[in-house]
Amino acid sequence: MSLRSNLNKEEQRKKAERFRDLHRASQILILPNAWDAASAKVFERAGFDAIATTSAGIASAYGCPDGEQMSRVDMLEAVQRIANSVALPVSADMEAGFGNTPEEVAETARLVLEAGAVGINLEDGTLDKSHPLADISLQVERIKAVRRAADELAIPLVINARTDVYEIFDASDKTLLVQAIQRGNAYREAGADCIFAISVDDKETIAALVREIAAPINVLARHGSPTIAELEQLGVARVSFGSIPMRATMTLVARIAEELKQSGTYGFAQGILTYAEVNHYFEAKGKKE
Repeated sequence: MSLRSNLNKEEQRKKAERFRDLHRASQILILPNAWDAASAKVFERAGFDAIATTSAGIASAYGCPDGEQMSRVDMLEAVQRIANSVALPVSADMEAGFGNTPEEVAETARLVLEAGAVGINLEDGTLDKSHPLADISLQVERIKAVRRAADELAIPLVINARTDVYEIFDASDKTLLVQAIQRGNAYREAGADCIFAISVDDKETIAALVREIAAPINVLARHGSPTIAELEQLGVARVSFGSIPMRATMTLVARIAEELKQSGTYGFAQGILTYAEVNHYFEAKGKKE
């Protein structure tokens, strides 16, 4: 497939370096997750420093369930549209890499860069219930292959290596922390820039991950999670939100539908962005606003 970014190689390299540096800044990196150009533009205009995509949000927009059920081509097209719509660094959620072998996952990473993104999220969960986590050795080889592919293009792709230990296994399992730390450090040594332990809300556990993994830590925040200020105090480097903003938006649409159906009123239309304002978002695309 052929993807075209709005960036030249030098611009993309500088954007990738800026994104990497944000993971080691004095302030926590707040990384909202967009699912289309419109949501990405809203986040950019709100003043965030970077944006991530959400695979689940994009899949829903395309009429597919999450879990690599949509094609890699379609996912990359969505990433490209988002990256081309904003001037900010964009990290692409590519799930498990849309491939099994290190070579296949490395090709996905190369295509992510061609699409204009400068980061990639890779998870170690699988769809195989009998083997729900990828073997550490295989995941390490995938990450190494992704790093080599980025090095060949001379762009420091920011690899956010996600471990699904807490997502998949029962929270009562006392070995989860040890497993997450082992995987996190292995992935960091393989070339990951950031380690993402998903489904972790407990402050003590988060603090242990920050302390024991020699890399910036990404936490997914949701209702009931520590506040962003608390996460920053715990030493978390990056906080993201997955499909939650998209699902919140769908919830709003459901309320609009209910109002139309039940009362036939238009309260939802009060105080909204005007047609001209939204149109202006894209007339000025690619510029700092």
